[in-house]
Amino acid sequence: MMIRLKTVWSVCAALALLAATPVFAQDPQAPQQPAPEKANPDARVDVLQPDFNLAALPVTLRLPQYKLSFRVTHRFTRSLGRGDLGDLLNDFFGFDEGAQIGLELRYGLLPGTQVGVHRTSDRTIEIFGQQNLLQQKPDGAPLGLDVIATLEGTNNLRDNQGSAVGLLVSRKIGHVLAVYVEPIFMANTNYVDNPGDPNNTTMIGLGGRLRIRPKLYIIGEVTPRVGGYKPGTDQGSFGLEVRSGGHTFQINFSNGYGTTLGQLARGGIDASSWFIGFNISRKFY
Repeated sequence: MMIRLKTVWSVCAALALLAATPVFAQDPQAPQQPAPEKANPDARVDVLQPDFNLAALPVTLRLPQYKLSFRVTHRFTRSLGRGDLGDLLNDFFGFDEGAQIGLELRYGLLPGTQVGVHRTSDRTIEIFGQQNLLQQKPDGAPLGLDVIATLEGTNNLRDNQGSAVGLLVSRKIGHVLAVYVEPIFMANTNYVDNPGDPNNTTMIGLGGRLRIRPKLYIIGEVTPRVGGYKPGTDQGSFGLEVRSGGHTFQINFSNGYGTTLGQLARGGIDASSWFIGFNISRKFY
């Protein structure tokens, strides 16, 4: 009887051990399969495109399907050139004065398709959609190409509605530099509508991101208006950007505080007025 009990306990222990052990044990020497989200090339880190914008201009970074990205733009409205150095220090480089803030949320609707909304604190809302057409690859297309379309308006989209359509062309050079040329047409940029004045603006966004350390970048952009309504000066920006995981933080200097395509089309403040600002973004993937 004792022998039978021992046999029963041995069989039960063997069955329990078998149940706790995977039937198909993985060879420890076999290569590990990536997690499903990492297997998606859109979810991998693009070291030359850590974010979906330079300072204000959009870029050709793809957003994975069903994923989100959030961005905050902040432009202090005190010109760095106002007054003397003492005035600037008293105002703590403009941090003591007001700012124009933007909040942006974008969503990966389909592979290569992203949509989003950007709202600034002057109650301008921009709704945008972006479609990737080409991806730069060593054995494929030499350029990246996206098409973008927007709808924008002031007073929470109730007034002064306008729309933009444009091409975003990118070229990566090694693991160091990404450059952009972006012809964009913006309709209804002229809010004054004086007789004989043009109503629309054609501009070409030019920019680049230079990687100076593995996670540190210098960014620069300018948006010359080449036709139509061209008030003010062409807005330009430059700055320093750092990537940390899914976050990017950028401190920048601009001669205006536009962050939507319509605001860029209407130009900066003037060529001698520069403003400090920053962008913070977070990818949720």
